[in-house]
Amino acid sequence: MRTRNFLLAGALIAVLAASLQAKELRWAFQGTIHSMDPYSLNETFTIGALGNVFEGLVGRAPDLSIEPALAERWELIGPKHWRFHLRKGVQFHDGTPFNADDVVFSYNRARAKDSDVKGKLATVERIIKVDNFTVDFITKSPNPILTSEWETWLIMSKKWAEKHGAVNPESAAGKGESYARRHANGTGPFKLVSREADVKTVFEVNKNWWGRKKHNITRVIFTPIGSDATRVAALLSGNVDMAYPIPVQDMKRVDGNRDTKMMVGPEVRTIYLGMDMFRDELLYSSVKGKNPFKDKRVRQAFYQAIDAEAIKKKVMRGLSTPSAMMVGPGIIGFTESFQRLPHDPGKAKRLLAQAGYPDGFEVTMDCPNNRYVNDEAICQAVVSMLAKIGVKINLLAQPKSLYFGKILAPKLDTSFYLLGWQPDSFDSWNPLFNLLNCPDDSGKGKFNLGGYCNPEVDRLTAQVLSETSQTKRNQLLNKVWGIIIDDIGTIPIHQQAVAWGVNNKIEVKQRADNVFHWRHVTVK
Repeated sequence: MRTRNFLLAGALIAVLAASLQAKELRWAFQGTIHSMDPYSLNETFTIGALGNVFEGLVGRAPDLSIEPALAERWELIGPKHWRFHLRKGVQFHDGTPFNADDVVFSYNRARAKDSDVKGKLATVERIIKVDNFTVDFITKSPNPILTSEWETWLIMSKKWAEKHGAVNPESAAGKGESYARRHANGTGPFKLVSREADVKTVFEVNKNWWGRKKHNITRVIFTPIGSDATRVAALLSGNVDMAYPIPVQDMKRVDGNRDTKMMVGPEVRTIYLGMDMFRDELLYSSVKGKNPFKDKRVRQAFYQAIDAEAIKKKVMRGLSTPSAMMVGPGIIGFTESFQRLPHDPGKAKRLLAQAGYPDGFEVTMDCPNNRYVNDEAICQAVVSMLAKIGVKINLLAQPKSLYFGKILAPKLDTSFYLLGWQPDSFDSWNPLFNLLNCPDDSGKGKFNLGGYCNPEVDRLTAQVLSETSQTKRNQLLNKVWGIIIDDIGTIPIHQQAVAWGVNNKIEVKQRADNVFHWRHVTVK
Protein backbone atom coordinates (compact mmCIF):
# COMPACT_ATOMS: atom_id res chain seq x y z
CA MET A 1 0.00 0.00 0.00
CA ARG A 2 2.86 2.36 0.94
CA THR A 3 4.53 1.67 -2.41
CA ARG A 4 1.30 2.45 -4.20
CA ASN A 5 0.95 5.73 -2.30
CA PHE A 6 4.50 6.68 -3.22
CA LEU A 7 3.73 5.91 -6.88
CA LEU A 8 0.55 8.00 -6.79
CA ALA A 9 2.38 10.85 -5.09
CA GLY A 10 5.14 10.67 -7.67
CA ALA A 11 2.65 10.71 -10.50
CA LEU A 12 0.88 13.72 -8.97
CA ILE A 13 4.17 15.60 -8.58
CA ALA A 14 5.01 14.85 -12.21
CA VAL A 15 1.63 16.16 -13.37
CA LEU A 16 2.01 19.31 -11.27
CA ALA A 17 5.55 19.86 -12.57
CA ALA A 18 4.35 19.47 -16.14
CA SER A 19 1.51 21.92 -15.56
CA LEU A 20 3.89 24.45 -14.04
CA GLN A 21 6.17 24.17 -17.07
CA ALA A 22 3.28 24.47 -19.54
CA LYS A 23 3.05 28.04 -20.86
CA GLU A 24 -0.07 29.21 -22.61
CA LEU A 25 -0.27 32.30 -24.82
CA ARG A 26 -3.71 33.89 -25.21
CA TRP A 27 -3.96 36.67 -27.75
CA ALA A 28 -6.57 38.67 -29.59
CA PHE A 29 -6.84 40.60 -32.84
CA GLN A 30 -9.67 42.76 -34.16
CA GLY A 31 -10.47 40.34 -36.99
CA THR A 32 -10.37 36.62 -37.60
CA ILE A 33 -7.91 34.41 -39.46
CA HIS A 34 -9.70 34.34 -42.79
CA SER A 35 -8.82 30.77 -43.72
CA MET A 36 -6.23 28.14 -42.86
CA ASP A 37 -5.45 27.94 -46.59
CA PRO A 38 -2.32 30.12 -47.02
CA TYR A 39 -3.17 30.86 -50.65
CA SER A 40 -6.74 32.03 -50.11
CA LEU A 41 -6.13 35.64 -49.02
CA ASN A 42 -2.94 37.68 -49.34
CA GLU A 43 -3.59 39.67 -46.18
CA THR A 44 -0.77 40.42 -43.75
CA PHE A 45 -2.63 39.32 -40.62
CA THR A 46 -3.88 36.02 -42.03
CA ILE A 47 -0.59 35.15 -43.75
CA GLY A 48 1.34 36.26 -40.65
CA ALA A 49 -0.72 34.04 -38.35
CA LEU A 50 -0.39 31.09 -40.73
CA GLY A 51 3.38 31.69 -40.79
CA ASN A 52 3.45 30.05 -37.36
CA VAL A 53 2.03 26.83 -38.84
CA PHE A 54 3.49 26.83 -42.34
CA GLU A 55 6.93 27.98 -43.50
CA GLY A 56 8.50 29.36 -46.63
CA LEU A 57 11.78 28.47 -48.27
CA VAL A 58 13.13 31.57 -46.57
CA GLY A 59 12.11 33.39 -43.41
CA ARG A 60 12.77 36.67 -41.66
CA ALA A 61 14.35 37.37 -38.29
CA PRO A 62 12.76 39.88 -35.89
CA ASP A 63 14.95 42.61 -37.44
CA LEU A 64 13.42 41.58 -40.83
CA SER A 65 16.69 40.26 -42.25
CA ILE A 66 16.25 37.24 -44.53
CA GLU A 67 17.25 33.89 -43.03
CA PRO A 68 17.09 30.24 -44.18
CA ALA A 69 13.92 28.27 -43.48
CA LEU A 70 12.87 25.22 -45.53
CA ALA A 71 15.80 26.00 -47.80
CA GLU A 72 19.13 25.74 -46.01
CA ARG A 73 20.84 27.85 -48.65
CA TRP A 74 20.43 29.15 -52.20
CA GLU A 75 22.63 30.41 -54.97
CA LEU A 76 22.41 32.27 -58.24
CA ILE A 77 23.76 29.97 -60.95
CA GLY A 78 23.04 32.39 -63.78
CA PRO A 79 21.35 35.79 -64.18
CA LYS A 80 17.94 34.08 -64.32
CA HIS A 81 18.74 30.76 -62.66
CA TRP A 82 18.32 30.24 -58.90
CA ARG A 83 19.09 26.99 -57.07
CA PHE A 84 17.60 26.20 -53.64
CA HIS A 85 19.03 23.45 -51.44
CA LEU A 86 16.23 22.12 -49.22
CA ARG A 87 16.50 21.21 -45.58
CA LYS A 88 16.62 17.45 -44.94
CA GLY A 89 14.85 15.65 -42.11
CA VAL A 90 11.87 18.03 -41.99
CA GLN A 91 8.40 16.59 -41.43
CA PHE A 92 4.93 18.01 -41.90
CA HIS A 93 2.71 17.88 -38.82
CA ASP A 94 1.13 14.60 -39.98
CA GLY A 95 4.57 12.98 -40.14
CA THR A 96 4.95 13.14 -43.93
CA PRO A 97 8.56 13.96 -44.95
CA PHE A 98 9.12 17.30 -46.71
CA ASN A 99 10.91 17.23 -50.07
CA ALA A 100 11.13 18.89 -53.48
CA ASP A 101 7.77 17.47 -54.60
CA ASP A 102 6.08 19.69 -52.02
CA VAL A 103 7.87 22.77 -53.34
CA VAL A 104 6.87 22.00 -56.94
CA PHE A 105 3.29 21.31 -55.84
CA SER A 106 3.16 24.55 -53.82
CA TYR A 107 4.52 26.50 -56.79
CA ASN A 108 1.77 25.20 -59.06
CA ARG A 109 -0.95 25.63 -56.42
CA ALA A 110 0.12 29.21 -55.67
CA ARG A 111 -0.16 30.05 -59.37
CA ALA A 112 -3.61 28.48 -59.76
CA LYS A 113 -6.64 30.48 -60.87
CA ASP A 114 -8.10 31.20 -57.41
CA SER A 115 -4.80 31.76 -55.63
CA ASP A 116 -4.42 35.17 -54.02
CA VAL A 117 -0.62 34.89 -53.80
CA LYS A 118 0.28 34.26 -57.44
CA GLY A 119 2.03 37.63 -57.61
CA LYS A 120 4.80 36.27 -55.38
CA LEU A 121 5.75 33.87 -58.18
CA ALA A 122 4.80 35.93 -61.21
CA THR A 123 8.41 36.57 -62.20
CA VAL A 124 9.23 32.82 -62.29
CA GLU A 125 9.05 31.20 -65.73
CA ARG A 126 9.40 27.61 -64.58
CA ILE A 127 10.47 25.37 -61.72
CA ILE A 128 12.76 22.34 -62.03
CA LYS A 129 13.11 19.47 -59.55
CA VAL A 130 16.80 18.59 -59.65
CA ASP A 131 16.55 15.89 -56.98
CA ASN A 132 14.54 15.29 -53.81
CA PHE A 133 16.25 18.16 -52.01
CA THR A 134 17.26 20.55 -54.78
CA VAL A 135 14.94 22.83 -56.75
CA ASP A 136 15.77 25.34 -59.48
CA PHE A 137 13.76 28.42 -60.38
CA ILE A 138 14.14 30.04 -63.79
CA THR A 139 12.96 33.66 -63.83
CA LYS A 140 11.67 35.57 -66.84
CA SER A 141 14.32 38.24 -66.33
CA PRO A 142 17.05 38.88 -63.76
CA ASN A 143 15.40 39.34 -60.36
CA PRO A 144 17.80 40.36 -57.58
CA ILE A 145 14.97 40.57 -55.00
CA LEU A 146 13.44 37.12 -55.61
CA THR A 147 13.91 35.80 -52.07
CA SER A 148 12.65 39.00 -50.44
CA GLU A 149 9.10 38.06 -51.49
CA TRP A 150 9.14 34.48 -50.26
CA GLU A 151 8.77 34.48 -46.49
CA THR A 152 5.03 34.66 -47.16
CA TRP A 153 4.95 32.01 -49.90
CA LEU A 154 4.16 29.17 -47.49
CA ILE A 155 4.87 25.58 -48.51
CA MET A 156 2.10 22.97 -48.35
CA SER A 157 2.17 19.16 -48.34
CA LYS A 158 1.43 17.61 -51.73
CA LYS A 159 0.28 14.28 -50.25
CA TRP A 160 -1.97 15.94 -47.67
CA ALA A 161 -3.62 18.23 -50.22
CA GLU A 162 -4.23 15.35 -52.63
CA LYS A 163 -5.60 13.14 -49.85
CA HIS A 164 -8.11 15.77 -48.71
CA GLY A 165 -9.19 17.22 -52.05
CA ALA A 166 -7.35 20.50 -51.48
CA VAL A 167 -5.16 20.56 -54.59
CA ASN A 168 -6.67 23.87 -55.68
CA PRO A 169 -6.90 26.94 -53.43
CA GLU A 170 -10.22 28.48 -52.51
CA SER A 171 -10.77 32.11 -53.51
CA ALA A 172 -11.23 34.65 -50.72
CA ALA A 173 -14.42 35.69 -52.50
CA GLY A 174 -15.66 32.10 -52.73
CA LYS A 175 -18.55 30.69 -50.74
CA GLY A 176 -17.22 27.14 -50.58
CA GLU A 177 -15.87 25.19 -47.64
CA SER A 178 -12.73 23.39 -48.72
CA TYR A 179 -10.87 21.10 -46.33
CA ALA A 180 -7.95 23.55 -46.24
CA ARG A 181 -10.18 26.32 -44.90
CA ARG A 182 -10.51 24.69 -41.47
CA HIS A 183 -7.50 22.32 -41.40
CA ALA A 184 -3.77 22.81 -41.77
CA ASN A 185 -0.66 20.67 -42.16
CA GLY A 186 2.54 22.67 -42.20
CA THR A 187 6.13 22.23 -41.08
CA GLY A 188 6.17 25.18 -38.69
CA PRO A 189 6.83 25.40 -34.94
CA PHE A 190 3.11 25.28 -34.09
CA LYS A 191 0.27 23.07 -35.32
CA LEU A 192 -3.46 23.56 -35.50
CA VAL A 193 -5.57 21.79 -32.86
CA SER A 194 -9.05 23.24 -33.43
CA ARG A 195 -10.69 26.07 -35.30
CA GLU A 196 -13.92 27.97 -34.73
CA ALA A 197 -13.51 30.72 -37.33
CA ASP A 198 -15.09 33.67 -35.53
CA VAL A 199 -14.80 32.30 -31.98
CA LYS A 200 -11.49 30.63 -31.12
CA THR A 201 -8.56 28.89 -32.79
CA VAL A 202 -6.19 26.71 -30.77
CA PHE A 203 -2.63 25.71 -31.60
CA GLU A 204 -0.03 23.64 -29.79
CA VAL A 205 3.72 23.40 -30.06
CA ASN A 206 5.17 21.13 -32.76
CA LYS A 207 7.59 19.01 -30.77
CA ASN A 208 9.16 17.68 -33.98
CA TRP A 209 10.00 21.08 -35.44
CA TRP A 210 13.39 21.13 -37.10
CA GLY A 211 14.41 24.56 -35.72
CA ARG A 212 16.04 25.57 -32.46
CA LYS A 213 13.35 26.40 -29.92
CA LYS A 214 13.64 29.93 -28.48
CA HIS A 215 10.22 30.17 -26.83
CA ASN A 216 8.59 28.38 -23.89
CA ILE A 217 5.02 28.17 -25.19
CA THR A 218 3.15 24.88 -25.27
CA ARG A 219 -0.27 26.15 -26.33
CA VAL A 220 -1.62 29.21 -28.18
CA ILE A 221 -5.25 30.37 -28.07
CA PHE A 222 -6.32 33.01 -30.57
CA THR A 223 -9.60 34.89 -30.09
CA PRO A 224 -10.93 37.46 -32.57
CA ILE A 225 -12.43 40.42 -30.69
CA GLY A 226 -13.92 43.00 -33.03
CA SER A 227 -14.95 45.57 -30.42
CA ASP A 228 -12.09 47.87 -29.43
CA ALA A 229 -13.51 48.35 -25.94
CA THR A 230 -13.95 44.62 -25.38
CA ARG A 231 -10.47 43.82 -26.70
CA VAL A 232 -8.83 46.39 -24.43
CA ALA A 233 -10.90 45.22 -21.44
CA ALA A 234 -9.83 41.61 -22.08
CA LEU A 235 -6.17 42.70 -21.98
CA LEU A 236 -6.53 44.85 -18.86
CA SER A 237 -8.44 42.13 -17.00
CA GLY A 238 -5.85 39.48 -17.86
CA ASN A 239 -8.22 37.41 -20.00
CA VAL A 240 -5.75 37.71 -22.88
CA ASP A 241 -1.98 38.17 -22.68
CA MET A 242 -1.55 40.17 -25.85
CA ALA A 243 -3.91 42.19 -28.07
CA TYR A 244 -3.73 44.43 -31.11
CA PRO A 245 -4.37 46.90 -32.43
CA ILE A 246 -4.89 49.04 -29.38
CA PRO A 247 -6.88 52.17 -30.34
CA VAL A 248 -4.81 55.31 -29.91
CA GLN A 249 -7.29 56.69 -27.37
CA ASP A 250 -6.69 53.67 -25.10
CA MET A 251 -2.91 53.51 -25.22
CA LYS A 252 -2.30 55.59 -22.08
CA ARG A 253 -4.73 53.41 -20.14
CA VAL A 254 -2.92 50.23 -21.23
CA ASP A 255 0.49 51.72 -20.49
CA GLY A 256 -0.65 53.04 -17.13
CA ASN A 257 -2.08 49.73 -15.99
CA ARG A 258 0.07 47.84 -13.48
CA ASP A 259 0.10 44.57 -15.44
CA THR A 260 0.27 45.74 -19.05
CA LYS A 261 2.38 47.84 -21.38
CA MET A 262 2.23 49.32 -24.86
CA MET A 263 4.61 48.45 -27.67
CA VAL A 264 4.38 51.14 -30.34
CA GLY A 265 6.50 51.62 -33.44
CA PRO A 266 6.25 52.79 -37.04
CA GLU A 267 4.65 50.35 -39.47
CA VAL A 268 5.60 50.01 -43.12
CA ARG A 269 1.94 49.77 -44.21
CA THR A 270 0.35 52.57 -46.25
CA ILE A 271 -3.37 53.27 -45.90
CA TYR A 272 -4.84 54.62 -49.13
CA LEU A 273 -7.99 55.24 -51.14
CA GLY A 274 -8.63 53.56 -54.47
CA MET A 275 -11.07 54.46 -57.23
CA ASP A 276 -12.59 52.43 -60.05
CA MET A 277 -10.97 53.90 -63.17
CA PHE A 278 -11.72 50.87 -65.31
CA ARG A 279 -15.46 50.80 -65.92
CA ASP A 280 -17.16 53.21 -68.29
CA GLU A 281 -19.86 53.66 -65.65
CA LEU A 282 -19.43 53.19 -61.90
CA LEU A 283 -21.44 50.44 -60.24
CA TYR A 284 -22.44 52.57 -57.26
CA SER A 285 -22.84 56.20 -58.24
CA SER A 286 -25.46 58.79 -59.15
CA VAL A 287 -23.50 59.55 -62.33
CA LYS A 288 -24.89 57.59 -65.27
CA GLY A 289 -23.31 56.97 -68.65
CA LYS A 290 -19.76 57.82 -67.61
CA ASN A 291 -17.16 57.28 -64.92
CA PRO A 292 -16.07 60.47 -63.10
CA PHE A 293 -12.91 58.79 -61.77
CA LYS A 294 -11.52 58.51 -65.29
CA ASP A 295 -11.06 62.30 -65.10
CA LYS A 296 -7.86 63.29 -63.28
CA ARG A 297 -9.55 66.51 -62.14
CA VAL A 298 -12.07 64.47 -60.14
CA ARG A 299 -9.35 62.33 -58.58
CA GLN A 300 -7.40 65.46 -57.67
CA ALA A 301 -10.53 67.05 -56.20
CA PHE A 302 -11.01 64.05 -53.92
CA TYR A 303 -7.33 64.17 -52.96
CA GLN A 304 -7.31 67.86 -52.08
CA ALA A 305 -10.59 67.62 -50.18
CA ILE A 306 -9.07 65.11 -47.76
CA ASP A 307 -7.08 66.56 -44.87
CA ALA A 308 -4.53 63.90 -43.89
CA GLU A 309 -3.14 66.12 -41.13
CA ALA A 310 -6.60 66.41 -39.55
CA ILE A 311 -6.96 62.62 -39.72
CA LYS A 312 -3.58 62.29 -38.02
CA LYS A 313 -4.56 64.72 -35.25
CA LYS A 314 -8.19 63.84 -34.61
CA VAL A 315 -8.56 60.19 -35.66
CA MET A 316 -5.07 58.78 -35.14
CA ARG A 317 -4.14 60.99 -32.14
CA GLY A 318 -0.79 61.74 -33.74
CA LEU A 319 0.14 58.10 -34.44
CA SER A 320 0.30 58.26 -38.22
CA THR A 321 2.53 59.84 -40.85
CA PRO A 322 0.69 61.51 -43.77
CA SER A 323 2.17 60.30 -47.02
CA ALA A 324 2.50 61.45 -50.60
CA MET A 325 3.66 58.01 -51.69
CA MET A 326 2.33 54.47 -51.61
CA VAL A 327 5.43 53.50 -49.61
CA GLY A 328 6.92 54.97 -46.46
CA PRO A 329 10.24 55.06 -44.62
CA GLY A 330 11.90 51.65 -44.47
CA ILE A 331 10.84 50.71 -47.99
CA ILE A 332 13.42 50.85 -50.80
CA GLY A 333 12.34 53.61 -53.17
CA PHE A 334 10.87 55.91 -50.53
CA THR A 335 12.01 59.51 -50.72
CA GLU A 336 10.97 62.62 -48.86
CA SER A 337 11.25 64.68 -52.04
CA PHE A 338 7.61 63.99 -52.91
CA GLN A 339 5.07 66.10 -51.02
CA ARG A 340 1.32 65.72 -50.62
CA LEU A 341 -0.91 68.09 -52.57
CA PRO A 342 -2.15 70.76 -50.14
CA HIS A 343 -5.54 70.35 -48.52
CA ASP A 344 -7.67 72.87 -50.43
CA PRO A 345 -11.48 72.34 -50.50
CA GLY A 346 -11.94 75.50 -52.56
CA LYS A 347 -9.70 74.24 -55.34
CA ALA A 348 -11.32 70.81 -55.06
CA LYS A 349 -14.75 72.33 -55.73
CA ARG A 350 -13.41 74.24 -58.72
CA LEU A 351 -11.84 71.07 -60.14
CA LEU A 352 -15.18 69.24 -59.80
CA ALA A 353 -16.94 72.09 -61.60
CA GLN A 354 -14.36 72.06 -64.40
CA ALA A 355 -14.92 68.31 -64.76
CA GLY A 356 -18.67 68.85 -65.14
CA TYR A 357 -19.83 68.20 -61.56
CA PRO A 358 -20.50 71.66 -60.07
CA ASP A 359 -22.98 70.15 -57.61
CA GLY A 360 -20.85 67.11 -56.87
CA PHE A 361 -22.23 63.58 -57.13
CA GLU A 362 -23.01 60.50 -55.06
CA VAL A 363 -20.87 57.38 -54.73
CA THR A 364 -20.61 54.38 -52.39
CA MET A 365 -17.41 53.82 -50.42
CA ASP A 366 -16.37 50.36 -49.19
CA CYS A 367 -14.44 50.23 -45.94
CA PRO A 368 -13.33 47.52 -43.48
CA ASN A 369 -14.22 48.09 -39.85
CA ASN A 370 -11.88 45.58 -38.20
CA ARG A 371 -8.71 45.43 -40.26
CA TYR A 372 -6.60 48.59 -39.89
CA VAL A 373 -6.09 51.00 -37.02
CA ASN A 374 -9.28 53.11 -36.74
CA ASP A 375 -10.25 52.13 -40.28
CA GLU A 376 -13.97 52.94 -40.02
CA ALA A 377 -13.22 56.23 -38.25
CA ILE A 378 -10.87 57.19 -41.10
CA CYS A 379 -13.60 56.45 -43.62
CA GLN A 380 -16.11 58.50 -41.64
CA ALA A 381 -13.67 61.42 -41.66
CA VAL A 382 -13.29 61.07 -45.44
CA VAL A 383 -17.09 61.09 -45.80
CA SER A 384 -17.29 64.34 -43.85
CA MET A 385 -14.46 65.99 -45.80
CA LEU A 386 -15.88 65.07 -49.21
CA ALA A 387 -19.31 66.35 -48.17
CA LYS A 388 -17.76 69.83 -47.96
CA ILE A 389 -17.13 69.80 -51.72
CA GLY A 390 -20.61 68.47 -52.56
CA VAL A 391 -19.76 64.76 -52.83
CA LYS A 392 -22.19 62.51 -50.97
CA ILE A 393 -20.56 59.28 -49.82
CA ASN A 394 -22.69 56.27 -48.95
CA LEU A 395 -20.41 54.45 -46.54
CA LEU A 396 -20.52 50.65 -46.44
CA ALA A 397 -18.30 49.55 -43.54
CA GLN A 398 -18.09 45.78 -42.99
CA PRO A 399 -16.00 43.18 -41.13
CA LYS A 400 -12.99 42.18 -43.18
CA SER A 401 -14.41 38.73 -43.99
CA LEU A 402 -17.26 40.41 -45.88
CA TYR A 403 -15.22 43.37 -47.08
CA PHE A 404 -12.48 41.34 -48.78
CA GLY A 405 -15.02 38.93 -50.21
CA LYS A 406 -16.72 41.90 -51.87
CA ILE A 407 -13.80 43.91 -53.23
CA LEU A 408 -11.80 40.84 -54.31
CA ALA A 409 -14.72 39.34 -56.23
CA PRO A 410 -13.78 38.17 -59.77
CA LYS A 411 -15.67 41.15 -61.16
CA LEU A 412 -14.71 44.19 -59.11
CA ASP A 413 -17.60 45.00 -56.81
CA THR A 414 -16.60 48.46 -55.60
CA SER A 415 -16.38 52.01 -56.89
CA PHE A 416 -14.40 53.67 -54.12
CA TYR A 417 -12.57 51.93 -51.29
CA LEU A 418 -10.04 52.11 -48.47
CA LEU A 419 -7.22 49.59 -48.37
CA GLY A 420 -3.84 49.12 -46.68
CA TRP A 421 -0.70 47.62 -48.20
CA GLN A 422 2.77 46.79 -47.02
CA PRO A 423 5.40 45.27 -49.32
CA ASP A 424 6.51 41.79 -48.19
CA SER A 425 9.82 42.48 -49.89
CA PHE A 426 10.29 45.93 -48.29
CA ASP A 427 10.97 47.11 -51.83
CA SER A 428 8.90 49.45 -54.04
CA TRP A 429 8.68 46.89 -56.82
CA ASN A 430 6.08 45.00 -54.78
CA PRO A 431 3.37 47.72 -54.66
CA LEU A 432 4.23 48.87 -58.18
CA PHE A 433 3.68 45.37 -59.57
CA ASN A 434 0.72 44.39 -57.38
CA LEU A 435 -1.19 47.65 -57.01
CA LEU A 436 -0.27 49.92 -59.91
CA ASN A 437 0.55 47.82 -62.99
CA CYS A 438 -2.10 47.10 -65.62
CA PRO A 439 -3.88 43.92 -64.43
CA ASP A 440 -3.48 40.67 -66.37
CA ASP A 441 -3.83 36.92 -65.74
CA SER A 442 -0.14 36.47 -64.80
CA GLY A 443 -0.67 38.06 -61.39
CA LYS A 444 0.50 41.53 -62.48
CA GLY A 445 -1.83 44.14 -61.00
CA LYS A 446 -3.55 41.43 -58.92
CA PHE A 447 -4.61 44.01 -56.31
CA ASN A 448 -4.98 46.95 -58.69
CA LEU A 449 -8.69 46.98 -57.91
CA GLY A 450 -9.30 50.35 -59.54
CA GLY A 451 -7.78 49.31 -62.85
CA TYR A 452 -5.27 52.18 -63.04
CA CYS A 453 -3.19 51.54 -66.15
CA ASN A 454 -0.22 53.44 -67.54
CA PRO A 455 2.04 51.46 -69.94
CA GLU A 456 5.02 53.64 -69.01
CA VAL A 457 4.59 52.65 -65.35
CA ASP A 458 4.57 48.98 -66.39
CA ARG A 459 7.69 49.43 -68.52
CA LEU A 460 9.61 51.14 -65.72
CA THR A 461 8.42 48.57 -63.17
CA ALA A 462 9.91 45.79 -65.30
CA GLN A 463 13.20 47.69 -65.45
CA VAL A 464 13.16 48.18 -61.68
CA LEU A 465 12.84 44.42 -61.17
CA SER A 466 15.81 43.42 -63.31
CA GLU A 467 18.19 46.30 -62.53
CA THR A 468 21.05 45.13 -60.28
CA SER A 469 22.58 48.56 -59.60
CA GLN A 470 20.82 50.12 -56.60
CA THR A 471 21.78 53.61 -57.77
CA LYS A 472 20.05 53.02 -61.13
CA ARG A 473 17.12 51.32 -59.39
CA ASN A 474 16.62 54.39 -57.20
CA GLN A 475 16.61 56.62 -60.27
CA LEU A 476 14.02 54.40 -61.96
CA LEU A 477 11.91 54.27 -58.81
CA ASN A 478 11.99 58.03 -58.46
CA LYS A 479 10.80 58.39 -62.03
CA VAL A 480 7.98 55.86 -61.84
CA TRP A 481 6.68 57.15 -58.50
CA GLY A 482 6.67 60.65 -59.96
CA ILE A 483 4.43 59.49 -62.82
CA ILE A 484 1.99 57.74 -60.47
CA ILE A 485 1.81 60.66 -58.05
CA ASP A 486 1.18 63.07 -60.94
CA ASP A 487 -1.53 60.76 -62.36
CA ILE A 488 -3.15 60.41 -58.90
CA GLY A 489 -3.37 56.68 -59.51
CA THR A 490 -4.38 56.32 -55.85
CA ILE A 491 -4.86 58.68 -52.88
CA PRO A 492 -2.31 57.80 -50.17
CA ILE A 493 -3.37 58.86 -46.67
CA HIS A 494 -0.74 57.75 -44.16
CA GLN A 495 1.47 55.09 -42.67
CA GLN A 496 -0.09 53.90 -39.42
CA ALA A 497 1.70 52.82 -36.24
CA VAL A 498 2.09 49.29 -34.89
CA ALA A 499 0.23 49.29 -31.56
CA TRP A 500 0.46 46.16 -29.43
CA GLY A 501 -0.82 45.81 -25.89
CA VAL A 502 1.11 43.19 -23.93
CA ASN A 503 0.90 41.72 -20.44
CA ASN A 504 4.11 42.33 -18.49
CA LYS A 505 4.67 38.58 -18.13
CA ILE A 506 5.03 38.30 -21.92
CA GLU A 507 8.24 39.04 -23.81
CA VAL A 508 7.72 39.45 -27.56
CA LYS A 509 9.62 40.65 -30.61
CA GLN A 510 7.77 43.36 -32.50
CA ARG A 511 8.28 43.60 -36.25
CA ALA A 512 7.72 46.73 -38.31
CA ASP A 513 5.43 44.78 -40.64
CA ASN A 514 3.07 43.97 -37.72
CA VAL A 515 3.59 40.22 -38.09
CA PHE A 516 3.37 38.30 -34.80
CA HIS A 517 5.55 35.17 -34.64
CA TRP A 518 5.04 33.08 -31.50
CA ARG A 519 8.44 31.43 -31.72
CA HIS A 520 9.91 34.66 -30.33
CA VAL A 521 7.59 34.78 -27.29
CA THR A 522 8.57 34.00 -23.71
CA VAL A 523 5.95 33.66 -20.96
CA LYS A 524 7.35 34.38 -17.49
